Amino acid sequence: MYALQTKDLVSNGDFGHDDTLFGLIADDIYQQGYSIRHNALPDSLVQALTIQQQAIPSIKFKEAGIGRDNLYAKNEFVRTDEICWITGETEAGQRWLNWATALQVFLNRRLFLGLFSFESHFAHYGPGNYYKRHVDAFKGEANRVLSIVVYLNSGWALHNGGELVLYKSDTDKEGVKVTPLQGTIVAFLSEEFPHEVLPAKRDRYSIAGWFRVNTSNKDKVDPPV
Repeated sequence: MYALQTKDLVSNGDFGHDDTLFGLIADDIYQQGYSIRHNALPDSLVQALTIQQQAIPSIKFKEAGIGRDNLYAKNEFVRTDEICWITGETEAGQRWLNWATALQVFLNRRLFLGLFSFESHFAHYGPGNYYKRHVDAFKGEANRVLSIVVYLNSGWALHNGGELVLYKSDTDKEGVKVTPLQGTIVAFLSEEFPHEVLPAKRDRYSIAGWFRVNTSNKDKVDPPV
Protein backbone atom coordinates (compact mmCIF):
# COMPACT_ATOMS: atom_id res chain seq x y z
CA MET A 1 0.00 0.00 0.00
CA TYR A 2 1.13 3.52 -0.78
CA ALA A 3 0.47 6.02 2.02
CA LEU A 4 -0.18 9.45 0.56
CA GLN A 5 1.16 12.49 2.33
CA THR A 6 0.83 16.17 1.40
CA LYS A 7 4.55 16.37 0.68
CA ASP A 8 4.07 13.95 -2.24
CA LEU A 9 2.21 16.58 -4.27
CA VAL A 10 3.97 17.77 -7.40
CA SER A 11 2.89 20.18 -10.07
CA ASN A 12 2.36 18.21 -13.26
CA GLY A 13 -0.65 19.85 -14.90
CA ASP A 14 -3.11 17.10 -13.91
CA PHE A 15 -4.48 19.10 -11.00
CA GLY A 16 -4.23 22.51 -9.48
CA HIS A 17 -7.26 23.50 -11.55
CA ASP A 18 -9.40 20.76 -9.98
CA ASP A 19 -10.80 22.73 -7.04
CA THR A 20 -14.09 23.12 -8.91
CA LEU A 21 -14.39 19.36 -9.43
CA PHE A 22 -13.21 18.62 -5.90
CA GLY A 23 -15.78 21.11 -4.59
CA LEU A 24 -18.57 19.34 -6.47
CA ILE A 25 -17.46 15.96 -5.10
CA ALA A 26 -17.28 17.39 -1.57
CA ASP A 27 -20.74 18.94 -1.86
CA ASP A 28 -22.20 15.66 -3.13
CA ILE A 29 -20.68 13.69 -0.28
CA TYR A 30 -21.88 16.22 2.29
CA GLN A 31 -25.42 16.28 0.90
CA GLN A 32 -26.00 12.61 0.01
CA GLY A 33 -22.94 10.56 0.96
CA TYR A 34 -21.89 9.77 -2.59
CA SER A 35 -20.80 11.50 -5.79
CA ILE A 36 -21.06 10.44 -9.45
CA ARG A 37 -19.18 12.70 -11.87
CA HIS A 38 -19.05 11.75 -15.55
CA ASN A 39 -16.06 12.51 -17.77
CA ALA A 40 -14.42 14.14 -14.76
CA LEU A 41 -10.88 12.72 -14.48
CA PRO A 42 -8.42 14.78 -16.58
CA ASP A 43 -8.21 13.23 -20.04
CA SER A 44 -4.41 13.11 -20.10
CA LEU A 45 -4.43 11.15 -16.84
CA VAL A 46 -7.17 8.81 -18.10
CA GLN A 47 -5.13 8.04 -21.20
CA ALA A 48 -1.91 7.47 -19.24
CA LEU A 49 -3.62 5.12 -16.79
CA THR A 50 -5.38 3.24 -19.59
CA ILE A 51 -2.09 2.68 -21.41
CA GLN A 52 -0.43 1.50 -18.21
CA GLN A 53 -3.17 -0.92 -17.21
CA GLN A 54 -3.36 -2.56 -20.60
CA ALA A 55 0.44 -2.86 -20.73
CA ILE A 56 0.69 -4.71 -17.40
CA PRO A 57 1.59 -8.39 -17.98
CA SER A 58 -1.21 -10.73 -16.97
CA ILE A 59 1.14 -12.41 -14.50
CA LYS A 60 1.16 -9.19 -12.45
CA PHE A 61 -2.58 -9.43 -11.85
CA LYS A 62 -3.90 -11.69 -9.11
CA GLU A 63 -7.34 -13.08 -8.46
CA ALA A 64 -9.11 -10.71 -6.12
CA GLY A 65 -10.24 -11.93 -2.73
CA ILE A 66 -12.04 -10.94 0.44
CA GLY A 67 -10.33 -9.45 3.50
CA ARG A 68 -6.70 -8.49 3.95
CA ASP A 69 -3.49 -9.78 5.48
CA ASN A 70 -4.07 -13.04 7.40
CA LEU A 71 -7.82 -12.88 6.73
CA TYR A 72 -7.43 -12.67 2.94
CA ALA A 73 -9.16 -15.44 1.01
CA LYS A 74 -10.33 -15.93 -2.58
CA ASN A 75 -14.07 -16.39 -2.90
CA GLU A 76 -15.41 -16.85 -6.42
CA PHE A 77 -18.98 -16.84 -5.13
CA VAL A 78 -18.51 -13.18 -4.17
CA ARG A 79 -16.11 -11.86 -6.83
CA THR A 80 -14.26 -13.03 -9.93
CA ASP A 81 -12.23 -9.97 -10.96
CA GLU A 82 -8.44 -9.62 -10.91
CA ILE A 83 -6.38 -6.76 -9.50
CA CYS A 84 -2.93 -5.15 -9.54
CA TRP A 85 -1.99 -2.68 -6.79
CA ILE A 86 -0.78 0.78 -7.77
CA THR A 87 2.49 1.64 -6.01
CA GLY A 88 3.63 4.79 -7.79
CA GLU A 89 6.58 3.09 -9.46
CA THR A 90 5.47 4.31 -12.89
CA GLU A 91 4.87 7.87 -14.05
CA ALA A 92 1.17 7.25 -14.68
CA GLY A 93 0.74 5.56 -11.30
CA GLN A 94 2.48 8.42 -9.52
CA ARG A 95 0.34 10.99 -11.32
CA TRP A 96 -2.78 9.14 -10.20
CA LEU A 97 -1.58 9.00 -6.60
CA ASN A 98 -0.74 12.71 -6.73
CA TRP A 99 -4.24 13.47 -8.00
CA ALA A 100 -5.73 11.39 -5.19
CA THR A 101 -3.54 13.24 -2.68
CA ALA A 102 -4.89 16.56 -3.91
CA LEU A 103 -8.44 15.27 -3.46
CA GLN A 104 -7.56 13.94 0.01
CA VAL A 105 -6.18 17.31 1.11
CA PHE A 106 -9.22 19.15 -0.28
CA LEU A 107 -11.76 16.84 1.39
CA ASN A 108 -9.95 17.03 4.72
CA ARG A 109 -10.02 20.81 4.51
CA ARG A 110 -13.66 21.02 3.39
CA LEU A 111 -15.31 18.11 5.24
CA PHE A 112 -12.88 17.40 8.12
CA LEU A 113 -12.81 13.68 7.31
CA GLY A 114 -9.37 13.01 8.81
CA LEU A 115 -8.25 11.01 5.78
CA PHE A 116 -4.73 9.76 6.50
CA SER A 117 -3.66 7.45 3.67
CA PHE A 118 -4.80 6.01 0.37
CA GLU A 119 -4.55 2.64 -1.35
CA SER A 120 -5.74 1.68 -4.82
CA HIS A 121 -5.48 -0.95 -7.51
CA PHE A 122 -6.26 -1.53 -11.14
CA ALA A 123 -9.21 -3.89 -11.58
CA HIS A 124 -9.96 -6.03 -14.63
CA TYR A 125 -13.29 -7.77 -15.11
CA GLY A 126 -13.31 -10.22 -18.00
CA PRO A 127 -16.57 -11.02 -19.81
CA GLY A 128 -18.97 -12.51 -17.28
CA ASN A 129 -16.97 -11.45 -14.22
CA TYR A 130 -18.75 -9.81 -11.29
CA TYR A 131 -18.52 -8.60 -7.70
CA LYS A 132 -21.63 -9.36 -5.66
CA ARG A 133 -23.25 -6.96 -3.21
CA HIS A 134 -20.90 -5.98 -0.37
CA VAL A 135 -19.63 -3.06 1.70
CA ASP A 136 -16.05 -1.78 1.72
CA ALA A 137 -15.96 -1.22 5.50
CA PHE A 138 -18.13 -2.52 8.31
CA LYS A 139 -19.76 -0.03 10.66
CA GLY A 140 -17.68 0.59 13.76
CA GLU A 141 -14.49 -0.70 12.16
CA ALA A 142 -13.33 2.69 10.90
CA ASN A 143 -10.40 2.23 8.55
CA ARG A 144 -11.69 2.71 5.03
CA VAL A 145 -13.73 5.91 5.15
CA LEU A 146 -14.19 6.95 1.53
CA SER A 147 -14.19 4.69 -1.53
CA ILE A 148 -13.42 5.94 -5.03
CA VAL A 149 -13.78 4.28 -8.43
CA VAL A 150 -12.56 5.58 -11.79
CA TYR A 151 -13.44 3.96 -15.12
CA LEU A 152 -11.03 3.53 -18.04
CA ASN A 153 -13.33 2.06 -20.71
CA SER A 154 -13.56 3.81 -24.06
CA GLY A 155 -16.58 3.29 -26.29
CA TRP A 156 -18.64 1.59 -23.60
CA ALA A 157 -22.25 0.94 -24.64
CA LEU A 158 -25.25 0.28 -22.42
CA HIS A 159 -25.60 -3.27 -23.76
CA ASN A 160 -22.06 -4.05 -22.54
CA GLY A 161 -23.39 -4.27 -18.96
CA GLY A 162 -20.84 -4.13 -16.14
CA GLU A 163 -22.65 -1.40 -14.21
CA LEU A 164 -21.78 -0.46 -10.65
CA VAL A 165 -24.94 -0.57 -8.56
CA LEU A 166 -24.80 1.70 -5.52
CA TYR A 167 -27.44 0.94 -2.87
CA LYS A 168 -28.54 3.75 -0.57
CA SER A 169 -29.30 1.46 2.37
CA ASP A 170 -29.25 -2.18 3.43
CA THR A 171 -32.91 -2.48 2.43
CA ASP A 172 -32.58 -0.75 -0.96
CA LYS A 173 -33.26 -3.32 -3.69
CA GLU A 174 -33.06 -1.08 -6.76
CA GLY A 175 -29.96 1.06 -6.28
CA VAL A 176 -28.33 3.66 -8.51
CA LYS A 177 -26.71 2.18 -11.63
CA VAL A 178 -23.49 3.70 -12.98
CA THR A 179 -22.35 2.82 -16.50
CA PRO A 180 -18.53 2.38 -16.47
CA LEU A 181 -17.83 5.15 -18.99
CA GLN A 182 -14.26 6.36 -19.44
CA GLY A 183 -13.34 9.17 -17.05
CA THR A 184 -16.32 8.72 -14.72
CA ILE A 185 -15.51 9.16 -11.02
CA VAL A 186 -17.63 7.60 -8.26
CA ALA A 187 -16.92 8.37 -4.60
CA PHE A 188 -18.94 7.23 -1.60
CA LEU A 189 -18.73 6.74 2.16
CA SER A 190 -17.35 3.23 2.58
CA GLU A 191 -19.49 2.18 5.57
CA GLU A 192 -22.76 3.54 4.25
CA PHE A 193 -23.31 2.15 0.76
CA PRO A 194 -23.54 -1.53 -0.19
CA HIS A 195 -22.67 -1.97 -3.86
CA GLU A 196 -22.00 -4.54 -6.55
CA VAL A 197 -20.58 -4.88 -10.05
CA LEU A 198 -22.84 -6.56 -12.57
CA PRO A 199 -21.38 -8.98 -15.16
CA ALA A 200 -20.03 -7.32 -18.30
CA LYS A 201 -20.04 -8.62 -21.87
CA ARG A 202 -16.56 -7.28 -22.67
CA ASP A 203 -13.35 -6.55 -20.79
CA ARG A 204 -13.96 -3.89 -18.17
CA TYR A 205 -11.14 -1.73 -16.76
CA SER A 206 -11.18 0.50 -13.70
CA ILE A 207 -9.32 1.73 -10.65
CA ALA A 208 -10.70 1.18 -7.15
CA GLY A 209 -9.28 3.06 -4.18
CA TRP A 210 -9.91 3.77 -0.51
CA PHE A 211 -9.04 6.71 1.69
CA ARG A 212 -8.30 5.51 5.20
CA VAL A 213 -8.02 7.00 8.67
CA ASN A 214 -5.20 6.16 11.06
CA THR A 215 -6.37 3.55 13.58
CA SER A 216 -2.92 2.54 14.79
CA ASN A 217 -2.43 1.60 18.43
CA LYS A 218 0.28 -0.03 20.54
CA ASP A 219 -0.67 -3.48 19.24
CA LYS A 220 -0.91 -2.80 15.51
CA VAL A 221 0.02 -0.45 12.74
CA ASP A 222 -2.83 0.63 10.50
CA PRO A 223 -2.58 1.02 7.63
CA PRO A 224 -0.01 -1.82 7.53
CA VAL A 225 3.40 -1.00 6.11
